[in-house]
Amino acid sequence: MTANELRSKYIEFFKSKNHVEISGQSLIPENDPSVLFTMAGMHPLVPYLLGEKHPAGTRLADYQKCIRTGDIEEVGDPSHLTCFEMLGNWSLGDYFKKESISFSYEFLTSPKWLALDPKKISVTVFAGDDNAPRDEEAAGYWKENGIPEDKIAYLPASDNWWAAGPTGPCGPDTEIFYWVGEGLPPVGSNKGTDSANWMEIWNNVFMQYNRVDEKTLLPLEKKNVDTGMGLERTNCILQGKTSVYLTEVFQPIIAKIEELAGYKYGTEEEKDKSVRIIADHCRASVFIIGDVRGISPSNVGAGYVLRRLIRRAVRHAMKLGIEKDFLAQISEVVIENFKNAYPELEQNSAKIKNELTAEENKFRDTLRKGENEFQKLLPNLMKNPKKIISGKVAYNLYETYGFPLELTQELGAENGFTVDVEGFKEAERKHQEASKSLDAGKAKGGLAEQSEITTKYHTATHLLQQALVNILGDQVAQKGSNINNERMRFDFTFERPMTPEEIKQVEDIVNEKIQEDLPVTMEIMSLENAKAEGARALFTNKYGEDVKVYTIGRDAKKDWFSKEVCGGPHVEHTGLIGKFKITKEQSSSAGVRRIRAVIE
Repeated sequence: MTANELRSKYIEFFKSKNHVEISGQSLIPENDPSVLFTMAGMHPLVPYLLGEKHPAGTRLADYQKCIRTGDIEEVGDPSHLTCFEMLGNWSLGDYFKKESISFSYEFLTSPKWLALDPKKISVTVFAGDDNAPRDEEAAGYWKENGIPEDKIAYLPASDNWWAAGPTGPCGPDTEIFYWVGEGLPPVGSNKGTDSANWMEIWNNVFMQYNRVDEKTLLPLEKKNVDTGMGLERTNCILQGKTSVYLTEVFQPIIAKIEELAGYKYGTEEEKDKSVRIIADHCRASVFIIGDVRGISPSNVGAGYVLRRLIRRAVRHAMKLGIEKDFLAQISEVVIENFKNAYPELEQNSAKIKNELTAEENKFRDTLRKGENEFQKLLPNLMKNPKKIISGKVAYNLYETYGFPLELTQELGAENGFTVDVEGFKEAERKHQEASKSLDAGKAKGGLAEQSEITTKYHTATHLLQQALVNILGDQVAQKGSNINNERMRFDFTFERPMTPEEIKQVEDIVNEKIQEDLPVTMEIMSLENAKAEGARALFTNKYGEDVKVYTIGRDAKKDWFSKEVCGGPHVEHTGLIGKFKITKEQSSSAGVRRIRAVIE
């Protein structure tokens, strides 16, 4: 079974269980400062897991591309990926543990669906603690479906408990594993007794509690189920492969790298690692740039992560002897491989190739500058009788000039130097710790706090976009936004800087609409009807899919100022927003301007 077939079968199965297929969303979350990228299939469903009504109903299923960047430097082994796909299904106050577990088991083992060997399946459930009891209910339903007691591992909250944050929705989960060891798993073998030979493929989260404080859990009135199955891992198991990189998801990409490098994958482990890094990072970069809210490489936020991915791919290409521009060539293979599931990649193919080539050239220039900087340092280094380049110097070359450690070692060796590698790692560790402390709260994802001020800012983006169209014309289209409790950032297509007069006109229009205290109303309708009514729609949803349309105006049909397809959250009337002030207008990237604004 191919990945494309698995994707289709998953949706087909859950449709047969009365689920509605919904569109996967952008990799770049809108108005959620807690994460840089969509990290899981549930991320775009945050408002609905918190209680908002979903236009498609209470049973949903989709496939979603995701990016996780906990530590990019770890990617390169046979299983870890920066970019991956999640297959998800949800129950929003509908069915709960019994049906969820039954659906999962049927899809995995039924000859009609995946036909996996039931003897090779094991599960984990919550072991219980002082706050909540052992999840005997989930274990019982697994036994009803045929999982024996010795294949159920009862693990602590660190393994089998999901929480939105310190407070809010939470509950136990049950994770499903498949045996990847030799033959059949021995009696008593499960994830708790033998973690090496069991690969996780699916996680079912049961949101049944509301955490009020550290010691208080209350039952949720409306219980939800949130599940996620890793497409690449499951695909790997279905094909009996030992690595996700050996499946058709990556093999065409690897074949192109082999052609460019003149190297056969599987010959030498260190070079194989470089091939895997290039394959993963190129695919991730294509998905990020080609997204409907695609971004460009930069020195901050998600753009910085993209830059790191591209530059790490270039570094490893150099290790394989690829000296000329290559990323655009690999991107063609990625686009061809995934254009049916994600048509936006083909639509944005020119942009993808241009951005990759520009960044690749820029990095090669950076490396040349780093080499020049090394030559400048050389006279001082020669004064060191021990002929050792300190870890701090090596790390400064890396952090300031993007100059890799191995190149410092190479240049150093040519001049009789060794590099203090442990000192370099220590300097890197300190930098990472500082970065992690700055990014605390950006790593976990999940149900981001929907605060009152961010809701005001979000509604203000609707007013701002329409005001920009009124003043600058229909060429204006939103390219992205970012909101936190202190400010909002709004990116839009426009070829030149705005004049001071234009900025003031836009600001005045937004404040005028706030002062008019216009009602904000929501209606659920098909995407086709929404567009027919004049609603702006950033995403191309699946045909026939119902969407939420938010209208700002006295009459949602005749007398309105703004109408957009959006997931929320919004204030009930604009007078609640406060005074709107544009603090800066600047370039974001080619053909894209950026406005920063505050609410006073």
